[in-house]
Amino acid sequence: MRFDWSREEIAALFDLPFPELLFRAAEVHRRHHAPDQVQLCTLLSIKTGGCPEDCGYCSQSASADSGLKAEKLMDVDAVLASAAEAKAAGSQRFCMGAAWRNPKDRDMDAVVAMVEGVRALGLETCMTLGMLEPHQAARLKDAGLDYYNHNIDTSPEHYGDVITTRTFQDRLDTLANVRDAGIAVCCGGIVGMGETRADRVGFVHALATLPRHPESVPVNALVPVPGTPLGDMLADTPLAKIDDIEFVRTVAVARIAMPRSMVRLSAGRESMSEATQGLCFLAGANSIFTGDKLLTTGNAGDSADAALFAKLGVRPMTADEPMRMAAE
Repeated sequence: MRFDWSREEIAALFDLPFPELLFRAAEVHRRHHAPDQVQLCTLLSIKTGGCPEDCGYCSQSASADSGLKAEKLMDVDAVLASAAEAKAAGSQRFCMGAAWRNPKDRDMDAVVAMVEGVRALGLETCMTLGMLEPHQAARLKDAGLDYYNHNIDTSPEHYGDVITTRTFQDRLDTLANVRDAGIAVCCGGIVGMGETRADRVGFVHALATLPRHPESVPVNALVPVPGTPLGDMLADTPLAKIDDIEFVRTVAVARIAMPRSMVRLSAGRESMSEATQGLCFLAGANSIFTGDKLLTTGNAGDSADAALFAKLGVRPMTADEPMRMAAE
């Protein structure tokens, strides 16, 4: 396990011939993970729309003209019903996302009840609620929250071109609050936002040089939603979809740099071919969001995933993640 990667070393991995890169990533993956198992996770939007942040990719931003209406926080019982459906479909982890800059203390009672209820169903729990203060992170830990998701999104250099309402350091501060509370970290980002290869290098480097690697690293491919700044800017351009080989390279480099992390194929998977997804699994991805919807965008769906798994000879993961087992 290394935490002292240089950008030059990360860049050299990206520059490897594609077969060599995949070979190295697969070797690393097999040392730490079962190569024929992929973790199934389900993501639910528990509070949709109206977010004051200006993230250029997000349809839930109040400044986006995406047609998405702001909704109130879901009822706890409705969330638990969705979690029960996810478990019945084979999910191991249930992730809940709220379109907030940060949760208000008045919302924490309901959020805590959701965490406790989902855990009682026998599912791992994950929340993404925006920035967290230390006392809020501590309360989530006391409720039994397993993971907190807070993505860095992109490289430090490209970050200001995507978001202006909070800084890259704000993101790191929340990650530190989550770590200090004893909650596992889920942190990744989005590729295909008009960034350069150097930005993808910087993105992986920022994650791989954290004091502790994230237990989960979601790698999203941008879904260019009309009415969002990036969706409108990149629509119908060559930048509207990241090259499949470059996407697989990003997954492979993340696997090599963070050997024990779960690397998750997240948004954008519904537009990937089965062959591209298969290459991602070969390159070390071992987690997906299943179901037909993520927060607000489409997803491949349970039946499509089951068919793909059957073709590849892959099965849903049931054991604990390596980093969590090592911590225990």
